[in-house]
Amino acid sequence: MISRPRSQALQQRAERFFPGGVNSPVRAFRAVGGEPPFIERAEGAYLYDIDGNRYIDYFGSWGPMILGHAFPPVVEAIERAARNSASFGASTAAEADLAERITACYPAIEKMRFVSSGTEATMSAIRLARAATGRKIIIKFEGCYHGHADGLLVKAGSGVATFGIPGSAGVPEEIAHLTLALPFNDIAVVEAAFAAHPGQIAAIILEPVVGNAGCIPPANGYLAGLRKLTAQCGALLVVDEVMTGFRVALGGATQIHGLDPDLITLGKIVGGGLPVGVFGGKRKIMDLLAPLGPVYQAGTLSGNPLAMAAGLATVSYVQEHAAEVYPRLETTTKAVAEGVAQEAARARIPLTLNRVGSMWTWFFTPGPVTNYEQAAKSDTVAFGRFHRALMDRGVWLPPSQFEAAFLSYAHTDADIQATIAAARAAFQVVAAR
Repeated sequence: MISRPRSQALQQRAERFFPGGVNSPVRAFRAVGGEPPFIERAEGAYLYDIDGNRYIDYFGSWGPMILGHAFPPVVEAIERAARNSASFGASTAAEADLAERITACYPAIEKMRFVSSGTEATMSAIRLARAATGRKIIIKFEGCYHGHADGLLVKAGSGVATFGIPGSAGVPEEIAHLTLALPFNDIAVVEAAFAAHPGQIAAIILEPVVGNAGCIPPANGYLAGLRKLTAQCGALLVVDEVMTGFRVALGGATQIHGLDPDLITLGKIVGGGLPVGVFGGKRKIMDLLAPLGPVYQAGTLSGNPLAMAAGLATVSYVQEHAAEVYPRLETTTKAVAEGVAQEAARARIPLTLNRVGSMWTWFFTPGPVTNYEQAAKSDTVAFGRFHRALMDRGVWLPPSQFEAAFLSYAHTDADIQATIAAARAAFQVVAAR
């Protein structure tokens, strides 16, 4: 049994300064029980807490650590950049260097803007979509999380789903009413929404593979159907690849599904572990931004030199070694995801596995899970027991049934086998109660 006395003391101290003792809600472990470890360092596939415990990491800072923690080329790039100053508030060549790498992988992004978070990227994309169409209403999907901007918290995923919150206090009804939240993977309800609001819908925004209600892939033809519908109705299609970008494929889910959206948002891996968001798309839409057009968007730290250095090192490595990186991610993720699912079956624990590339979720429900309503039927109490049992055995999953897990290039076959063995014991704990 792992002991964490120093982490417990630090949590009590943190609660004096931060709501719940955390600076992001899901870090609090309230959805799974227990107290969160405080991390001292990380390397490769492992996290090390302040009490000296080591964990196999399956959330990777919520996605960006595709190459593993403290990947040497990324560390070296940050160190070089830091010697020249952490921030200039002025343009650098590194911004265009990284942009060039991104456009090579995402042809739909003809122009882009760097920001400092995924929330900034999605809220800016929505503002741009409204300006481009002259319309107000946005369609999003239940369980999809696009950051904490007011209009995007309606029936959102991530921590909103984890804590069972239908939206958020502090969001005016006048703003919430401009967002239509529809079931994912149901094209008919989207068609009905366009019919009920002719000429009023500015855009559809979606995660092409839902990650913030757990991993939920799109049904066959669903994304193509949305693209066709938006084009017919004069609305924009905004694809939020903050989580899936460079993760499920070099060109993300848009590459896998041959999608040509109007706007794309990126983050996570593009920052290499540092805060970066991106929104970009068709030239004629992006040129509506100031100083060329009437849509204002700005950020003092946008294109921060340290973030650009980390992102360029990460994206460059993934792009140049794609033939090795992605097959390895596929093989190791398949092995751990299916191996644990098989242990659940042996223990007679109802479990549904959803996986796309190196992101996946074990839903504690017999399934299937194709939308948020089905995901919400999961046995979160059983998941909490499973999570705690794994933590006690040195395996760290995202502390929520409604968050996708991620694997890195640094995970080894030995890590996979250790995880499966830990899961075998954890399922015995779940079954015993």
